[in-house]
Amino acid sequence: MVKAESIHKSFDKLEVLKGIDLSISKGEVVSVVGASGAGKTTLLQILGTLDKPTSGRVVIDGIDISTLNEKQLSNFRNKHIGFVFQFHQLLPEFTAIENVMLPALIGGTSKHVAYQQAEELLSFLSLSHRIDHKPSEMSGGEKQRVAIARALINKPSVVFADEPSGNLDSHNAEELQRLFFSLREKYGQTFIVVTHDMHLASMCDRMIQLKDGVVVD
Repeated sequence: MVKAESIHKSFDKLEVLKGIDLSISKGEVVSVVGASGAGKTTLLQILGTLDKPTSGRVVIDGIDISTLNEKQLSNFRNKHIGFVFQFHQLLPEFTAIENVMLPALIGGTSKHVAYQQAEELLSFLSLSHRIDHKPSEMSGGEKQRVAIARALINKPSVVFADEPSGNLDSHNAEELQRLFFSLREKYGQTFIVVTHDMHLASMCDRMIQLKDGVVVD
């Protein structure tokens, strides 16, 4: 599903990733852990096609990402990859359902079908009562679930989550982690989750530990 081969990443003279090799199977829920500065977010951005490695390659669904031009990469990202961020990144002027629909509309789905798909996801995430609410009218946990629905709208092969529980209390953080497993069972996605919370990381199928830019466990 997701394979990284000899991934190196440098910023000027600072080498952040020093030869990462890993393979993640379809349907796995995997956590990536490590101290601040270990390279977790850099690795996630490279695996998620938001950044390019200095050397090495990433293969997703059998496709070598380095072979795609910018337009092809953008289309691939829209159809195959979902993102969940710590700070939700919801558009404040849009309602919950409008935020969720947006990636589908960008991908060419009709407004009617996008609305139906968004409504189904929000219902599954127990947010039917919030579809017409804007982010300012929702709790942190509700906003994060809207962000997850947005990540899932195009039925991506893999969902990348960067500290998705960072702004949640312990109860909502654990509920969020359990939600990833429920979504995996229903929709079959692969989840790769960067987190500093070792309790949440241990709930995943597998934990990948980074230290000083290399995988140590």
